[in-house]
Amino acid sequence: MAPGPARAPARALATAVTLLGLLAPLAACDAQPSGPARSGPARQGRSVSPVAGCAKGWTDPSDQSRDRRPARCAPGAPAPKPLEKKTRIVVSASTLNAEYLAPLQIARAKGEFAREGLDVEVKLLPTPDALPLLAKGDIDVQYAAPEAAVLGGIRQGFDIRWVAGNFSPGPGSKSGLWVKRGPGQEPGAPGLEHRTVGTIIGKGSVIMYPMRQVLSRNKADMKLVRFQQLGPAEVLTALKRGAVDAAWLLDPVWREVEGEPGYSFLGGQPPGEPLGGLLFGPGLLTGNPDAGVAFLRAYIRTVNTYFAGDYKKDKAFVKELGEVLRTDPETLAAVPSLRMDWEIRDRTVARLQEAYAEAGVTDGDPLPEDRVVDRSFYAEAVGHTP
Repeated sequence: MAPGPARAPARALATAVTLLGLLAPLAACDAQPSGPARSGPARQGRSVSPVAGCAKGWTDPSDQSRDRRPARCAPGAPAPKPLEKKTRIVVSASTLNAEYLAPLQIARAKGEFAREGLDVEVKLLPTPDALPLLAKGDIDVQYAAPEAAVLGGIRQGFDIRWVAGNFSPGPGSKSGLWVKRGPGQEPGAPGLEHRTVGTIIGKGSVIMYPMRQVLSRNKADMKLVRFQQLGPAEVLTALKRGAVDAAWLLDPVWREVEGEPGYSFLGGQPPGEPLGGLLFGPGLLTGNPDAGVAFLRAYIRTVNTYFAGDYKKDKAFVKELGEVLRTDPETLAAVPSLRMDWEIRDRTVARLQEAYAEAGVTDGDPLPEDRVVDRSFYAEAVGHTP
């Protein structure tokens, strides 16, 4: 047998097993049937009206071009449409300090949710803990991604949808796969077959899709690569010491090896293609879709007002962002601005499922996109009829 078979790391596998144990009783008792007829305002016959300032608030989901400009409305648009009754929404996130959470945190700090009649609370919860709560309706929104465990929950009957994207890397970003070359070794990844790649994210994560792309471009078969799951503080150290042959380095860690002899950047997340964002549970999908649209309206307005372009050119805003995220402003300024993007590209879910299958963390037929994605909430928020 060839070394390095495609098996999930022990910690990732343990997490998946624990999560599936939580999902099973919920699927049998509490979760509602999942299907196209159950979720989304457009699927409930809701009317959609044009929104001032949002003539460019939608792009064709099939546009996969690397230089695609994300949808944008004018600053301050879409304008608030306060709900008749103040509504509390609970959001979970696995971190509260990451830069990709900035629109969510700035929306709270600037009162954008309050302008919609929403009282938004953000809770720090690991994804395995939050997912069953989302399915039951104990939380309303999960800031996460369509990871293998999420798709497994949907497959079991959870009424959960990916309703909005988050970001793609900006020009100049080198967050992604870095390889350490030996003496005289040419740049590239063929030598990674039967070798070890360090990552803080297990095989059930969305990062396996860009990892698969990068390895394929560099003529390395993902099935023949060993993956070692490491803590956030361990990945860079393991790469520098040679404990792993390559590592997926996130912002701003990659700056530590950029320009250093013997290190090569092989690639990262595809430009223009968000891989995570906001997941809605039944509370907003079917219970109160008005609140779901209002939530995304505030989120999108925040992006258009504060994150429309290279927001790090504004030093005062970077300082404010550092305070909101409780992160050193100099650390934020050390890497390029993210390209905030609320839209979801066509076939992203299909490509994710292909990567999960190749990594050996899923089996069976892939889910169709409409079991996972619902674009109708952000479409209504910007006045677009899909």
